[in-house]
This record gives sequence, C-alpha cells and structure tokens, in this order.
Amino acid sequence: MPSTESEPPSGNIMEQIVSLAKRRGFVYQASEIYGGIRGFWDYGPLGVLLKNNIRDHWWRAMVECPPVGPDGSPIDMVGLDSAIIQHPNVWKASGHVDNFNDPMVDCRETKARYRADHLWTAAAQVRRKNGNVETLGVFSVLSGDDAGDLFVKRVDKIARKTGGGEVVAPTDFVPFTKLSPAEMAEVVGPDAAQKGTLTEPRPFNMMMISYNGPLQDEDNKVYLRPETAQGIFTNYKNVLDTTRVRVPFGIAQIGKSYRNEVTPRNFIFRSREFEQMEMEFFCPPDQSILWYEFWRDERMKWWKSLGIRADNLKFRDHDDDELAHYSKACVDIEYKYPFTSPDFGELEGIAHRGCFDLTQHQQHSSQKLDYFDQELQLKLKESGASPEDVKAKSRYIPNVIEPASGLTRAVLVLLCEAYRCESRSGVEKFEYFAFKPQLAPIKAGIFPLVNKDGMPEIAQKLYMDLRQQFTCEYDPKQSIGKRYARMDEIGTPFSITVDGQTKDDQSVTIRHRDSQLQERVALEKVSTFLTEKLKA
Repeated sequence: MPSTESEPPSGNIMEQIVSLAKRRGFVYQASEIYGGIRGFWDYGPLGVLLKNNIRDHWWRAMVECPPVGPDGSPIDMVGLDSAIIQHPNVWKASGHVDNFNDPMVDCRETKARYRADHLWTAAAQVRRKNGNVETLGVFSVLSGDDAGDLFVKRVDKIARKTGGGEVVAPTDFVPFTKLSPAEMAEVVGPDAAQKGTLTEPRPFNMMMISYNGPLQDEDNKVYLRPETAQGIFTNYKNVLDTTRVRVPFGIAQIGKSYRNEVTPRNFIFRSREFEQMEMEFFCPPDQSILWYEFWRDERMKWWKSLGIRADNLKFRDHDDDELAHYSKACVDIEYKYPFTSPDFGELEGIAHRGCFDLTQHQQHSSQKLDYFDQELQLKLKESGASPEDVKAKSRYIPNVIEPASGLTRAVLVLLCEAYRCESRSGVEKFEYFAFKPQLAPIKAGIFPLVNKDGMPEIAQKLYMDLRQQFTCEYDPKQSIGKRYARMDEIGTPFSITVDGQTKDDQSVTIRHRDSQLQERVALEKVSTFLTEKLKA
C-alpha cells in the first residue's frame, strides 16, 4: 500500500542527484537532442568509469578471486560472454515467450499506459465544515513515489472547487487488479478527469523483437535477450566439456539485456536497456539449500564492500505466492532509495531455481544435460549403497542458485549512497559525491598551484608517472579552490597540489575530499600513498 505521508525531502534529494549526475557527466538521457527516448540512458565520461569500476570489482570478486566455499576451498568459477540474440527456441524453452508478461492498463482519455500491478485505488473523502464526510469518488494512484501524498493533494484540489473542507486520508488502498469490471468503471485514472477511462488489465510481453536476415517475417523473428542467464544455461554443457570445472561450480556473465517495460521510471532504476551481473551456480540437489544460504550471505557482503551503509540494505524473503512454480526459495537484497524511503526497493535477487532451466533446455533441445558425479559414485560405493541407489544418485541434473543484479542499478545505488549536500566555505548547499576511493571514477587530481615558477613542469611529470597506475586528471586552470571544488563534486578522493614548497623539499600537498584536511607527502611516495589508500 502506498504511503499517505508526504516525503518531499526524499523527492528533492533524487532530483538533486539526477541534476548533479547530468551536470558532471555521469548519466545523460539517450538521444536528448531529439527529445530523448523513454527508458534509455547514456553513460557519460564519468558514468562509464564508475560503471566499469563496479563491473571490474564484481568480476574480480566472482570470477578472478571467487569466495572460499563452505568446505574451506575456493569456489570453481568461470566467465562467459554469450550473444544478445539467441535461437528463438531458447526463449520458448525458458518460458519467456509464453509467460514473460506484465499486466498493462491503458487510459482512453489521456492515452497514458500503466502497469496494472502498480495501480492502487482508494475512496476520496472530504470532511466538510459542517462535519459531514462526503465521498467524492474512487481514484487510482501509482504505487511508490509518495503516491499517497499525491492522492491527498488531488482530492484536496477537487474539494476546494466544491466548497472546501479537510481531506480524510484513506486508510486502505485496494489494488486495481482486484476490482471487478463494475468497480473499475467507477475509477478515475491517475491523470484523467473522467471515471471509467481505464481498460481492464491485459498481458503485455516484455521481450523486444528483431529479425535475423533480410526478410522481416515470422520465420526470421528473434528476440533481444531479457536476461543473460539463458546464455549460461545453453552453454553449461560446453563449459563442462572444455574446462576442468566439476559440480559444484559457477558461470558468471556481465552483459546488456532488454525489456520492453510498460512504465520505465525513477531515473535509471527501471529502464528498457540495462546491464546485468549474473551468476548461475550448479550444485548437487542435496546441497542446494547449503549453497543458497551461502550465496545469500556472500552477496550481502559484496554490496557492503562498495561502501554502502548496512542500515540502507536488507533482505526480503519472497512469500510463497511470489515464488515461481519451480523455485524452492528466493530472497531480494533491497536498498533504501530516495524514491522509496522509508521503504526499500529491489537491488539483487538470489534465487533457488531448482533444476527447471536445464530440464527445460534438455527437453526442448533433445540434448542430454545431466551430470555424472564420479566422486559421489565412489563415495556411495564405499558407503555400501546398493547398485540401484548408486546409479540413481550419481547421475542428476544439477540444481541452480542464481544471484542476479543490475550493473546499471548498482550505478544508481552508488550515486544515491555517495551523494552529499552540505554548507562549505560560504556555499550554503555544496553538492558532491563521496565515493569509496577504489570505486571513484577519478582517483586523483594533480594541480600546479600557479602556472609559473616551474610548478607546471613538476605537476605534469607527476601526472605522467601516476597515470600509469591510476585514473588521474591534470588541471592547471582556474583558482585552486575551484579546482578542489570540481574534484569534490565528481567524487575524486584526493587532490594533489604542486606549490612553492615543492622545489625546496620535494613534497606536495594532498587534500582529502571528505575531511578537506591537507598533508605533505614526499613526491617519491605519492604513488605508494595512493596505492595504500585505494586498498582500504
């Protein structure tokens, strides 16, 4: 149920984050010079650096140096980069062709389109000056984004036109999808003036369609992948046959996915083109719960390693009616976004998918995707198991645990988490990003205090040395205060200044972004200083 309390500070914060992100080159609206295209975003010079830093951090933690498993040994993990366009039968087998639908509602009056499961309805009531409570009608609002407050404001506007009075905030919102056709006829849409203009919900398949080859007909129709997972499942056997991994093991992938969302919204939170960081972990059926709990905890540790505060993260276990029919368990890691606060929104899902995907692909492709577990076979024989039991248990289709998150959503979380607005040096509201140093797009700014007395030459040499190891910027222009401010705004943790003292003692001033404190460091030790700070 949407909140009925007003939360203007959260809304303002999100607007400020979006404004700063654009002003400093993190995220732009795609095709902006043509008016933009809804649900698509471009990542600017700093945005692509931030995104790549998160990507590399995930890849390092999952593939290059995966965690130690419950048995005390490092987990077997390999990487993959599968095609965006797969054989159409992949999506038939996975269930996307038949079941990847959102319920959609159109407004006949405004031509707006909504997801039916995002619409809530409530009776609009006003307490008149004489004390009587009058019901004005039933209105629908969009869930989240302080929808309850918008509902009250809308009713208040109507009440003023009809004699005024105090709006009685509704105590119970009813999902639009729960209404009968007769009840829907009494609803006024979120942007409409007349009641009964909303259509009944109908399924809308979210896969984007393209065509393979010169003929654009049904025989050549293909889909842009709505998730990266299926490319992993279809290559599961290839990986087993061409590498030395054995169950349990994982296959990880980062790549673009496409979903024709009915209502893309909240900046880059829900878009139609996005990047995913997904991993499918294949394990014996009798160990699946152990691995599910393991990855649940490991993924939360990883998000905290990005510098996200623990009180902004939480687990939310899916209720039984939320689970897919093949799923034994699923939990979301949620983040307290400015547009959901004080509530949380989805960040990553860890799903126990059972053996559904491999079973489906085995049936549709007629290729065997079961696994012969030789080690288990030997253990069963040693334990005295019967030949029938050994045969039945040592060959199986693995269960799959899937931690799946959005790379582009991770960018949004870091922008939200790192955003600061404070008074500073006479500036009432100074905005900047306080990224964890190792994830910051630019690690250090190098400045000559003035463009004379040999300072530019020393600063340029220092920059040329540091750029071999760190993403740095050299900036000789404007006052030193303005250069510091610019570096702070884009989240650069350290600003290094060559000044008049440098020639005398071969040291520089290093200014810390968050504390604004400065310290002298020897020129020859600047690289070591940055290396140590970026490990923290």
